[in-house]
Amino acid sequence: MPNIEQAYQFARDQYSEWGVDTESAIKQLVRIPISMHCWQGDDVSGFENPDGELTGGIAVTGNYPGKARTPDQLRADLDQAMALIPGAHRLNLHASYADTGGKRVERDELQPEHFQSWIDWAKQKEIGLDFNPTFFSHPKSADGFTLSHQDKGIREFWIEHGICCRRIAAAMGKALQNPCITNFWMPDGSKDTPIDRKGPRERLAASLNTIFAESIDPKLNKDAVECKLFGLGSESYVVGSHEFYLGYAVRNKKLLCLDAGHFHPTEVISDKISAVLQWVDEILLHVSRGVRWDSDHVVTFTDELQAIMQEIVRGGYLERVHIGLDFFDASINRIAAWVIGTRATSRALLHALLEPTAILRKFEAEGNLTARLALLEEIKNLPANAVWDYYCQNNDVPVGRAWLDEVQTYEQQILSKR
Repeated sequence: MPNIEQAYQFARDQYSEWGVDTESAIKQLVRIPISMHCWQGDDVSGFENPDGELTGGIAVTGNYPGKARTPDQLRADLDQAMALIPGAHRLNLHASYADTGGKRVERDELQPEHFQSWIDWAKQKEIGLDFNPTFFSHPKSADGFTLSHQDKGIREFWIEHGICCRRIAAAMGKALQNPCITNFWMPDGSKDTPIDRKGPRERLAASLNTIFAESIDPKLNKDAVECKLFGLGSESYVVGSHEFYLGYAVRNKKLLCLDAGHFHPTEVISDKISAVLQWVDEILLHVSRGVRWDSDHVVTFTDELQAIMQEIVRGGYLERVHIGLDFFDASINRIAAWVIGTRATSRALLHALLEPTAILRKFEAEGNLTARLALLEEIKNLPANAVWDYYCQNNDVPVGRAWLDEVQTYEQQILSKR
């Protein structure tokens, strides 16, 4: 499309005046993988019991038609979404999405074979997989405790689940020749004020130590631990707090997962990235959009999303930060939700890569804070959207709102018939 080409040439010239090479930014962006999350496609139900009750502080609102109910349906929906998103992709799977052929397999008995169809799909698409043990929506998590449970038998069940999941992740990493990031989050906590805060944390640390005792090549699997401020049913006390997991990650050389919705509403994870990377080698991000609380709204092009990506780029952290998404909305078309959130994340990355950071850093070092603030405002007028449209066109995905037409066609032909 000539107008896109012309707009891009104009944008390239403008950015060049600021010392920014748009071609270099585009080449860098296409190599940065974003890990899309499987659970947006079916409202976190998984395939053990697709119509079962969600527990563990997870709530999904809405009943939009077309929910995926089988692995094949979910993969077809992901194929459609990924065809509308430019750049690199990964898929983040939960253990509850095992493809067992309809046979009931307990979580402490899961094996790589139960994810072979996902591995084959990822291999065909030439993408990587990430993984998560599923410590929720299960009878043995019904009282809100898993790895920190005072019942040894329940703890051992979940410990074995964690061990199984690391082995599954390693098999994924080996088959795809791409390390799998395995993220550990569990809902353990108390609705009201507990007397014993120490005991559950001691048990959680011991359980994690047992799970991680087996050495796995980081070329196959990397472990991450994820904190949370509070959750539904754990408003007063969360065993795996930020302080707990930061300390655990530092001591045990694990990745720390920062979820954008897991902190106080006045806190932002963009400010935490450079702080925690002083002490851990790598981090995992769960990019989400909390509205007043950890509500996991679909990611949009907000100031905080831009700040997260700016911090990654400004700090030179692209090789140390793994970007994953975490949201779920059943009130809108689920494929559209994936596309909106992933495109917004990729676009925010592009904006960060197009920033004339060298000039801004120079003014800051000189103490010229007036010029720094003035230029931060002026660069908001640079034609980043023209570069984004050109990037989409070169990646053979729809430009602008054209992707929505394809989603609506897919809904009419596929989703409406489920």
